[in-house]
Formats: sequence, structure tokens, C-alpha cells
Amino acid sequence: MEAFGMTAAMLAEKGRDSIPVEFLSKEHLIYSSPATLSFNSPGAQGFGVKRAGLAVPGSVMLLVAPGCCGRNTAISSVPGQYRDRFFFLLQDETDIVTGRHLPKIKKAVKEVVDFLETKPSVVMICITCVDALLGTDMERVCREASDYAGVPVKACYMYALTREGRMPPMTAVRKTVYSLLEKREKDPAAVNLLGEFATFDPDSELFDLLKGIGIENVRQLAGCEDFEEYKRMAEANFNIILNPECRSAADEIQKKLDIPSIELVRLYQIDRLKRQYELFAAAIGCEFDVSAYEKEATEAVEELKNSYPDLTFAVGEWINADAFELSLALLRYGFNVSEIFGTITNENFVYIKAISKISPETVIYSNLSPTMLNYAVGTKKSDFTLGKDAAYYHPGCPGIEWNDENKPFGFAGVKKLFKAIRETMDACKAQERNGARI
Repeated sequence: MEAFGMTAAMLAEKGRDSIPVEFLSKEHLIYSSPATLSFNSPGAQGFGVKRAGLAVPGSVMLLVAPGCCGRNTAISSVPGQYRDRFFFLLQDETDIVTGRHLPKIKKAVKEVVDFLETKPSVVMICITCVDALLGTDMERVCREASDYAGVPVKACYMYALTREGRMPPMTAVRKTVYSLLEKREKDPAAVNLLGEFATFDPDSELFDLLKGIGIENVRQLAGCEDFEEYKRMAEANFNIILNPECRSAADEIQKKLDIPSIELVRLYQIDRLKRQYELFAAAIGCEFDVSAYEKEATEAVEELKNSYPDLTFAVGEWINADAFELSLALLRYGFNVSEIFGTITNENFVYIKAISKISPETVIYSNLSPTMLNYAVGTKKSDFTLGKDAAYYHPGCPGIEWNDENKPFGFAGVKKLFKAIRETMDACKAQERNGARI
């Protein structure tokens, strides 16, 4: 059986309500790609639930799990700088069947607190699908542990079974890491950026634009040096959501702390970016002059276009972009997109419809489909890959991963991306010339 794929025209004709199940993550028991490319479990690459739960300054984590999950955490999932902040309560077969481990949790939390020289700001209890299947009431367990150990205790749910539910793991952990904030007097010159567990690229024009309207304190979770600074996030005049997985957390913050929010989307279409800033400015009652940033981004695109006018891309989904929105941007700039590897959602189907009008023969593949094992490596025409998954299907093809933890945003992101593409192509061409001389 050949690798399952459909052209953009075929998908657009079917419509959003008739997307084949091969493209829908909710129709599959396990979603292991593209994290599988790092020989790691889904969500463990980058900021998975375990590492994300430690985003609160001064926090530590107690992982309550079977031995296999504990080994995965200790050996491969968590970078070395987090190693001293992890503690384990391992479950045996009897625990898994009977829930015998539950009374041990509060004692384990207290043991962790007593062991540490400095009292933690919070103990995060990370639990797995075992307790999901047992129906463990973790809110009650955390309250008991907090009373017993004398520190805040919060739950982080590493439940792959809830991936397609109302509160997926990475959405739930975002609520958890902001749940310790308590109401404070508002600072009109303070704003929070919500969405990621590493800081956003400081070169983004968003910081300059906010400063230009008098916002002196732009706080991010990863930028808080200590717990006191974290608590000052409750002083924000409003929140800016930069990842849709943080919408639930922002809603909770608004209910609890009366901090409203506005959402901005990472885009690579320059005209759409400009329009988004216009709408943002109107919403908060100000004006932004983005002309200089727009010019720099446009020049970066034009420089690549002038150097490599017929470049054909293969675009993956493991990337700091929506694969379909980025593909549409490339097509609108006059480049070619031969393939897109991605999971289709209601939100990004609008891009597929637009792609179908410009490049109807662009083929869209699903990383979810087991048939991708039969993908004919090396037979598709692509000059450049974007994303680690696209590179996997095109070994030897020039490309960049574009998946740094410090997320790009805005015109600066467009500029850096196209500059990185051009520099990589230039280096490959230089290498070819040197090889030819030898």
C-alpha cells in the first residue's frame, strides 16, 4: 500500500466536514509522530507535561507512575538542569490494580519537602494514564498533600487518553502553571505573554510595539527569575495569548483575577500580519507603526526570491508554524510547495482551501497514517525541507528544522526564517562548488 496522501484540490472539494480519517488525530488510538523521530514519547520532546509543570520558579515535581515512565523521565525526557527537581513514587502491579499507592502520595510529598534545603514554591504531582483509568480524584489528593506537607500542591495530568478531550494534557498543564497566581492591584503598564514555556524570541517587534505604547513590564512565565516575580504576573492589565492551547488558562485567569485577554496568531503572510496588528491596536485603543518591520520582512522574502526563484519546499508539521499557513505564505510569495506533512484541524482547513486555488496539485500527507512507512523516499521533487519530519522523508535534501524553543513571532519571525533558508541554500551551493573543484 502506498503512503496515503491527497492533493489540496481533492481535500478542498471534499470539504471540512468530510476530511478522511487518516488526517484526523481523534480517529487514531496513538499519535506518535513526529515525536517518534526523537525516539521519545509524544509530548516528551521539547516541553512535555513533565518539563512544563516545572515552569513555575522554585517548583519541584513528584512523578507518580509505573517504573517504565519513571525510567523514561530519568533517562531521556528531561534535560539535566531539571534532574534535581524530579522525585519519584513508583507504582507496582498491586498499586496499579488496587490504587494502594494513593495514601502514600501525601507522605511522599512531605518527604520531598523535608529533604530539600529550600522549601519549594509548589510541588507538582505528575500522574499518568494509570490514575486516569483508576478514576483518581487528584484535586482531593493534592489538597490532602498540601495540608499534610505545608506547601502548595498541584496536579499535572500526563494522560495521553485525554488528548482528544475537552482538556488535553498540554492545555491542562497550562492552567496548572498559572493557578498559583493571586489577585493583585493592576499595573496599567504591565502585560503578560501567555502560551509557551520558553521565552519568545526577544527580537520580535511585539516587544518594541508594546513599549512604544507605555507597556514597561512584559512578563512571561519562563522569564520570571523567582516566585515573587511569577506572582507579579497577577498585576497585568491584560494578557496576550500566543498559543491557542492557553485559551483555557486565560479564561480561568480572567474569572479568578479579572485580567482580560486578546489572542494573536503566529503568521508568515506579511499582509495578514499587518492586518492582525491593526486589529490588535484597535482593540486596545492605540496605533502601531509597523512599516519598518514590514519592510525588513518583505526584503528578506525578496532576497530569497531573487536568489532562488524556483525553490520547491516540503513542509512538515514539527515546526514553529502552522504547516498549512506557512505553505500558503510560501505559495503566495511565488515559491512552490510540493508536499505538506500535517494533521488537519477545523482551524487550518481554511488554509487548505486557499492552497488549492494557488497550487491544487500540492500533496498533503498525514503523519498519523501507518502507510507513511511506505513513503517513497527520494522520489518527490523538493529543493528544501522545513521541519524535522519533512527532512526525514527527504534525506540529503537541504533544510532547516525551525523548531527552537524560543519561539519566533511576527515580522521578525518571517525575516529570520527566510534569512535562514537563504543562508542554508547559499552554504549548500558553496559546498557543491567546492566539491566540483575537488
